[in-house]
Amino acid sequence: MKKKNQKNFFSNLNKLINLSSYKNFYKTCILSILIICIFFSLPISSKFIAKTLRINKIIVSYSGITFDQVAKDSLKNKEEKELLKRINENINNQKEMFADIDFYSKDEEGINAPILNAITIEELFKSEGYTLEEVRLSKKVNIGFSIPRLPLEIKNIENVKKKKELFIQIILPLILEENTSIKVDRIKLFSILNKKYNSIDEKEWLNKKFKQYGVKNKDLSELKIRMDEIPVSLAIAQAAKETGWGTSRFAQQGNALFGQWTWTGDGIKPAGLKDGQKHKVAKFKILKASVRAYQRNLNTHPSYSNFRNERAIQRENDDKLNSYKLVNYLDKYAETGTEYIKVLKKIIKQNSLTDFDDVKILPTSKKLKKLI
Repeated sequence: MKKKNQKNFFSNLNKLINLSSYKNFYKTCILSILIICIFFSLPISSKFIAKTLRINKIIVSYSGITFDQVAKDSLKNKEEKELLKRINENINNQKEMFADIDFYSKDEEGINAPILNAITIEELFKSEGYTLEEVRLSKKVNIGFSIPRLPLEIKNIENVKKKKELFIQIILPLILEENTSIKVDRIKLFSILNKKYNSIDEKEWLNKKFKQYGVKNKDLSELKIRMDEIPVSLAIAQAAKETGWGTSRFAQQGNALFGQWTWTGDGIKPAGLKDGQKHKVAKFKILKASVRAYQRNLNTHPSYSNFRNERAIQRENDDKLNSYKLVNYLDKYAETGTEYIKVLKKIIKQNSLTDFDDVKILPTSKKLKKLI
């Protein structure tokens, strides 16, 4: 009886041990699976938490003045928030005019741009059949390259007519190219506005243009007014006035065609600065960057809102821009004011620059050809 009890005891003990082993095995398996799941989900969870709890940052950049990123949580009260808002709105109005100068002066396209002399440029134009007489007749510019810098020899050309023609030949394609880019954008804008629903890509494109043209509150009517061309005759006249037909120190050394100022960027110090004046004339890698910055200036700065409004009225009336009328709204471009306007009108008239207002640059792609 005793042996039988012992046998039962050991049998039960073995069952308990086996059962315990199975339980431990199951526990170990379950625990292992949990650990694997936890480690596997850690990267996903961390990304989700970071995304959910991410602190929004404010970056304020105005006319070359860059403020450090400020976390919204660091704004302790409404007074600090209001202070940040005033920082945005009350930066010196004149410095605001040149908010993009530093960006365009760093144009990477001009790093390895060749420096051509006047004779080489003239030969290039001749080989392309590019003359101003032909442009006036055909109303087209068929040229597959752009001149990155003004030749130093242009200031030594004694024949005034020849000097002016070479200057116009160099900058005309650059102005037309930038105007064409704006024209294509304008066509796309109106195409988007005429649709009942817009795609995600179209909405992203609009947001990009709102930023590019400095339009607040996604005001589409304001974007339509700002996104427009500068008459070729007006651009040439201003470049001629600001550079002395390409002979000025700023044009020769800094590819600066329109005398734009900078306070913090790379530039050339003007002679005879008054007390307290610390600005420089902005330098650019290539002429094209100067043209782009000039158009951005007229299309965004508050000082030229009347200029843009008059341009919009002309568009509504007959869709043709009149530089003689538009120039009346550029008195704030120079310190001489109304005298500056008179000089520009004289340059436009004496050199028949309005002949170039309806000239088109021949597109290099079929798609662009259809658009313009």
